[in-house]
Amino acid sequence: MARVVVGKVSEIPPGKRKIIVPFRGKAGIGVFNVNGKFYAVRNICPHKRGPLCTGELTGRFAADAPPSIHGATLSVDGLGEILRCPWHQWSFDISTGQCLVDDTLRVATYSVKVEGDDVVVEYDG
Repeated sequence: MARVVVGKVSEIPPGKRKIIVPFRGKAGIGVFNVNGKFYAVRNICPHKRGPLCTGELTGRFAADAPPSIHGATLSVDGLGEILRCPWHQWSFDISTGQCLVDDTLRVATYSVKVEGDDVVVEYDG
């Protein structure tokens, strides 16, 4: 397993990201801090190859009834754990890379560790 230090913990506070381009000579990765836990995702959307890591971080939306029904309740879970591609709004779970629009697609993810104040990404060498 190869490893690279991508920055300091203080450079990526909770709710923020750092995009590293290039990463391994390719399009790069985004490193995200979600409530103190770090995730790394490849910066290419598998749908149409857009710059995925520049997209909006959201959560999973759920409703107990169609929104047009009086009294319907909308909830959001996992705020900051869903990444939406800025080109076509396709959503991906940043912890697994799974696409939430097409379950046959996923984006590459990388293991992230915090060692002291360093944020370290691990990948197959």
